[in-house]
Amino acid sequence: MRLLTGNDLRTGAVTWWTGNDWSLHVEDAVDVTGTEDEIARREEAARRVNAPYAIDASLHQGRPRPSHIKDRVRALGPTVRPDLTLKPADPDIGSWVI
Repeated sequence: MRLLTGNDLRTGAVTWWTGNDWSLHVEDAVDVTGTEDEIARREEAARRVNAPYAIDASLHQGRPRPSHIKDRVRALGPTVRPDLTLKPADPDIGSWVI
């Protein structure tokens, strides 16, 4: 399964091809296997998305799910994680892991 994704030129939001338009939700994405290049060229030429590209995906509980972890995180959209902070690997040593 292949999904087509890109960024909306107006807002910069991550978008997913639904078969006839773009959605902000990966769950709405459809398989574009075999047509991804044609759709990407057409949509970029129409100035709707920036550099659309296809990614590998599979169905997970009936919904499309990107195969690569980077694409899964991207599918979540902008996130704020206040619980993530830089912490020393060992507080007694004082060295930091980044």
